[in-house]
Amino acid sequence: MALRNIDNALPISQERPKKLPKLSKQPDIGVKDENNPVPLPESSVDYVASEDLKPFPDPESSVQRLLEELASKDWIKVCESLNNTRRFAVYHSSLLLPILEKLIVVMVKAMKNPRSALCKTSIMTCSDIFKAYGEKLLEAPHLKSMDDLLLQLLMKASQDKKFVCEEADKALNTMVNSVARLALLRKLKTYVRHSNPRVRAKAAVSTSNCVSKMELNEMEEFGMVMIAQMAADLLSDKLPEAREAARSMVNSVYDKFTWNEEEDDEVENKQEA
Repeated sequence: MALRNIDNALPISQERPKKLPKLSKQPDIGVKDENNPVPLPESSVDYVASEDLKPFPDPESSVQRLLEELASKDWIKVCESLNNTRRFAVYHSSLLLPILEKLIVVMVKAMKNPRSALCKTSIMTCSDIFKAYGEKLLEAPHLKSMDDLLLQLLMKASQDKKFVCEEADKALNTMVNSVARLALLRKLKTYVRHSNPRVRAKAAVSTSNCVSKMELNEMEEFGMVMIAQMAADLLSDKLPEAREAARSMVNSVYDKFTWNEEEDDEVENKQEA
């Protein structure tokens, strides 16, 4: 009997091919992927103090390029141009007056940018603009853009990024010290009723600071009832910062009344003597 070839004794089972591990494609740096966004690396930006800014050697020719430079797609160049805007505001403020409205629009846009460095540089620019132009900022040509600017400052002051928040607080204080108090208070009264409690609290602080610097006749012109109503509403606010601002507002009005009464008494005593 012939032996059967052993190779033919059992059916040959085909080996399943091994699965190769899937290699995930690494996203290119800087390319936006909506499913897995890659944060862009932050470049370093110098935050120059106002007192360290330098004047332009030829400001008349430099100002002609300013708006074009501020419109750059490169955010680093926009930061540089904002610092140049600050130099103009500090040393050559008259040259910016014809384009002041456009500059405010640019600052608002920069503050809305997600890049914190650009946002902070824009806020620093606001401070120098407040110092340079003061009451002019609340004149007719700039009223709408100033509303947008004020809201952005209040929003940035109420956010969690500390170095942006602190810079916005400084800008708001500079605004209170530089802009006409009566006109500013009329702007701020809208925001002490804002739906965002943090924005409302920051507006309350600025309102309180503004009231504390007003003379009695300015308070009366604005309306004592209006001031009392704002303070009463804020005293029941859920944020302690707003409540403290309300108490400070009431104290400022009381102190001003008391001081005026004491002054009147002194005048009467001198007349009697």
